Amino acid sequence: MLDTLAELRRRGRKALAVLLDPDDFAADHLRHLLRLTQQHPVDFFLVGGSLVLTEHQAALIALLKAEAPQVPVILFPSHALHVDPAADGILLLSLISGRNPDFLIGQHVVAAPRLRQSGLQLLPTGYMLVDSGRPTTASYISGTTPLPHDKPSIAAATAMAGEQLGLRLIYLDGGSGAQHPVSAAMIRAVREAVDVPLIVGGGLNTGEKIRAALTAGADLVVIGNHLERNPHFLAEAATQIADLTDFTDTPAKAG
Repeated sequence: MLDTLAELRRRGRKALAVLLDPDDFAADHLRHLLRLTQQHPVDFFLVGGSLVLTEHQAALIALLKAEAPQVPVILFPSHALHVDPAADGILLLSLISGRNPDFLIGQHVVAAPRLRQSGLQLLPTGYMLVDSGRPTTASYISGTTPLPHDKPSIAAATAMAGEQLGLRLIYLDGGSGAQHPVSAAMIRAVREAVDVPLIVGGGLNTGEKIRAALTAGADLVVIGNHLERNPHFLAEAATQIADLTDFTDTPAKAG
């Protein structure tokens, strides 16, 4: 995933990921969504949630591997127990927007031996929760205060610190059920502050919001909750990726 995102960024090609929560796993619904991905391809599946039951996660990954083996499956964990070697990689999240040591290093220490044995590609990621207008599961579970929605300079400095610490990806997230997405101003400020690939998710429930995030500087956008209610939204999301790629599929300037 790191090499893929770096190459896509170099070419100016945007990417799309679908986030699937194993706790909301329904085989028939997922098979329908996977059929749609044959017409509207996605670049990655992210698998994760705040209260993941191991057997649900394993079943979900198995179905993804059986029905869409060409799409990499990346774990999006909220706990050290959410490690499954059947996936292709894992976002090794450090919650740099908060000050809870458990999500900065504590969970990583617990998971380290299992991660080494798993064979998963490790994707060190600076994870930044942004205020989205309402409390989210992620902020509640992590016990952290999200970054202020209207303070792009704080987000930029936080992302810069994460890159300086050696993190390879930055993920700006409004959280599950976000009332509004991360602002274009904040995405733009972070994009200008770091050279690593930038992921943006949370509240991207219209084509216009996806386009705004991409044009502001997101390299990869993540959609999830809205697809549970409207699987055909995938077509609109994929269209935004394709439209921007038509105009930007040339070597991109770093930074």
